[in-house]
Amino acid sequence: MQVRFFVFILIGCLFSPGWVQAEKTGPNILFILTDQWRAPSLGYAGNEQVQTPHIDELARQSVNFQNAVSGCPVCCPFRASLLTGQRPLTHGVFLNDVQLPEKSVTIAEVMAGSGYATGFIGKWHLDGRGRSAFTPPERRQGFQFWRALECTHNYNKSFYYGDSPERQTWEGYDAFAQTRVARQYIRDQSKAGQPFVLFMSYGSPHNPYHTAPPEYQRLYQPEKIKLRPNVPKDQQAAAKKELAGYYAHCTALDDCVGDLMATLKEAGIDQNTIVVFTSDHGDMLHSHGEIRKQKPWDESLRVPMLFRLNGAEHGKGRTVDSPINSEDLMPTLLGLCELTIPQTVEGLDYSGYLRGGKNPSDGATVITCPSPFGEWQRSRGGKEYRGLRTARYTYVRDLNGPWLLYDNETDPYQQNNLCNDPESAPLQTRLDAALNKKLAAQGDQFLHGSKYIDQFGYKVNPKTGTVPYTN
Repeated sequence: MQVRFFVFILIGCLFSPGWVQAEKTGPNILFILTDQWRAPSLGYAGNEQVQTPHIDELARQSVNFQNAVSGCPVCCPFRASLLTGQRPLTHGVFLNDVQLPEKSVTIAEVMAGSGYATGFIGKWHLDGRGRSAFTPPERRQGFQFWRALECTHNYNKSFYYGDSPERQTWEGYDAFAQTRVARQYIRDQSKAGQPFVLFMSYGSPHNPYHTAPPEYQRLYQPEKIKLRPNVPKDQQAAAKKELAGYYAHCTALDDCVGDLMATLKEAGIDQNTIVVFTSDHGDMLHSHGEIRKQKPWDESLRVPMLFRLNGAEHGKGRTVDSPINSEDLMPTLLGLCELTIPQTVEGLDYSGYLRGGKNPSDGATVITCPSPFGEWQRSRGGKEYRGLRTARYTYVRDLNGPWLLYDNETDPYQQNNLCNDPESAPLQTRLDAALNKKLAAQGDQFLHGSKYIDQFGYKVNPKTGTVPYTN
């Protein structure tokens, strides 16, 4: 019997994937993911209108990447890059409502293989089989504890699945109910003594904007809302109305974050838990006359990115300029837990930088729209682009050539496009060369979006470019 046991262990070691490691006692991870929360819409970011005291306190304790971007600023591409550490044209999720391949090596699989409990609560949006469909355990990409739904934005009448295909309903405003489940998960895991990684994935402040609980909506009156100066006059009334509802969602979520942070302290694991707060993309909210996301302007592109570290670095807040991108999150989290990063990963590991070491990047990161769709379909101006975001500059090309160039230091609202301006020609040439170098290194030929749709075998609506889905 003993011989057979040791043979079994030996075979398991020989044939296990390279990223499966021995059990390890490491820091917990609480990853708080919101949907469509743009970087400027927080108190700590200088917004004096929106009330986010709990996240502001978290920021004071965290490393704040003030130039964090969602490299392909739309829901599913960000989530796929977050979990795999890969870029959209590698994992293939560059449209919404397609499945992240089951062969993907995800952060949950790596951490589960290293002795971590893994949990996911809230919006998933990576199974591609209908937004109301049950996601069985074998398609959960390594997450064990599961209270999730593919996608909904009906925040007051939403449901979810656990381990069976029977629908269960979130009581009231779903973010509050989801937070209660997350708090109990944290309590349970703290007693179990097993390190955990929990992804708390909220659906708001994504539109519809006016569905936060009434007590939060009463905090904001449209006529008192101050707008960014890049909102056209003919859209200002609509922008104020939408921002009032948007901020109400933000403040409701801020209370959820406060509850989660309090639970970590109550459970006695506050100092041994890494906390990340971010969003999958931003929201234009009528800046530049545009709405929603996918677009290369900062309101769509820039996301909040807070890392509150554990151990000796716990609670030491500072702000850093380096851009960080979606695919960098998985390797950075694994680095912070001192776990081996799989060879499938393309992103950069910023864990050393977070702890005061060298910046692993060259100061520039790629932003992309492989194929426009949905709210930014071609009939509404949508188009493919590739670009660079640095701490200071945004440079973007479409298929016809240079399109946008902004000096974000002197022009923070991106109102002065320097593209093809003779005085900015040396800068444009330098950024264009840097972009070409990065695209070549990534194997990105910058083709028409239809080429990638054909490559991955997607069927899309010819007018909208959107993969059909069911609710």
